[in-house]
Amino acid sequence: MEDGNLDTNKADRAVWLMKSPLIVSDCLQPSSSSIPNGARVAKVIVSIDPLRPDADDSTEFTMELSGNILGNVPKRYSMEMSKDFVPMSVFSESQGKVSVEGKIKNKFDMRPHNDTIADYGRFCRQRTAKSMTKTRQIQMIGSDTPMIPMPGIIHTQEKKKAVVKGSDTKRTRRDRGEMEDILFKLFEHQPNWTLKELVQKTDQPEQFMKNILKDLCVYNNKGANQGSYELKPEYTRTLNDPSAS
Repeated sequence: MEDGNLDTNKADRAVWLMKSPLIVSDCLQPSSSSIPNGARVAKVIVSIDPLRPDADDSTEFTMELSGNILGNVPKRYSMEMSKDFVPMSVFSESQGKVSVEGKIKNKFDMRPHNDTIADYGRFCRQRTAKSMTKTRQIQMIGSDTPMIPMPGIIHTQEKKKAVVKGSDTKRTRRDRGEMEDILFKLFEHQPNWTLKELVQKTDQPEQFMKNILKDLCVYNNKGANQGSYELKPEYTRTLNDPSAS
């Protein structure tokens, strides 16, 4: 620290690190207009098997979003706990003051609950269809008065040269949620894709695409589809379930 001051009063407090889908992250943002000040945004339900209280897999964590958050967003999610992570602490900064907020005790990966996975798939498809709908607008630019060339001035119009997009052109990242929707749509039409095919199809940076595929897909190391990605079983069941449409 520049001034040598670091508030460590909360350094031993246990905190959780949670990786959640984008739609859940948006719901939990304090700035969300749908969340009244002081209102509870979610609750975590801890279920313990009384016959095996000491077993590692006897405890289940479930998060339920409040019913008034963002309408048709699926409300129930499973939280898979993992203790296999690098020890970390959480820091905050306010008005130049840095504080230790706690030490990460547990890490959770959030996934749609079995009860709501069909609703989650339906929500993703609706969001995909909405993001792919383009609204065309016509806008008048300039004055209604025609432009008359001044005497002695010759006006020429040059054709703009087409810009050829090379393979090394820097690609612009799309929104994470929008890219998930596009990928779900692509896997509806074809179950297996290579990384190169998806990068060309979506025009997204390769590393960004790898990060998304790591969460949504499994990689085939062998077999007829070696070298390709396919959706994880929970997402495949959702896309193939007629009742989810």
